[in-house]
Amino acid sequence: MTDLQMNIHEGIASPGSDVAMVTGDYDYYHYGCDGLDDRGWGCGYRTLQTMCSWVSRQQMQTGAAVSHPVPSIPDIQKALVTMEDKGPAFLGSRDWIGSVEVALCVDFFFQVPCRVVHVTSGAQLPDVMDQIFSHFRDVGAPVMMGGDSDASSKGIVGACRDPPSLLVVDPHLLWCWHHTDNSCRRIAGSRCCVTAGHFCHWKSFYNLCMPVKRDKS
Repeated sequence: MTDLQMNIHEGIASPGSDVAMVTGDYDYYHYGCDGLDDRGWGCGYRTLQTMCSWVSRQQMQTGAAVSHPVPSIPDIQKALVTMEDKGPAFLGSRDWIGSVEVALCVDFFFQVPCRVVHVTSGAQLPDVMDQIFSHFRDVGAPVMMGGDSDASSKGIVGACRDPPSLLVVDPHLLWCWHHTDNSCRRIAGSRCCVTAGHFCHWKSFYNLCMPVKRDKS
């Protein structure tokens, strides 16, 4: 596998002062990073792998037994068939996965539960900013964001409440801060920034998959 970049959000200036960010290290998984050409269908898998890299590192740091390395795309497909979420024809397919499948896989491979926050439309994203902010403050894990008409999965690694903005780690090789009012802050230098319209669709619903902490009891 090509050497993966770690914590690619570092060095990107935040749009405001009231910010909560991912806590701990993660590897950036993206189209083709392991030699598999998954362009056009693999973004959900790649965001899941980025999340899994964070979970695995956290478990190693706390001394917990890591139940699985970061799964490959074939591993993920096999797991979803094993869980009977998908049928046998899913193996080797180019079928997409979304936030619900991501939640199932994080629990399957690492025994870490997730909650899925549903947003009825892109226009309603500001209404859940406090939940996203609290997640980064209290848990610190990357978040997977997937939609319906907006079928491009994204990783979220930070939230700013003023102005309402999300820090996007995009498996399509593009990343930046995006304001939830559908404007976009362009990043100077070699890093590219997707256009505002590619970040969220006002009429698309979104599901956000957030790993949670287990009850210590």
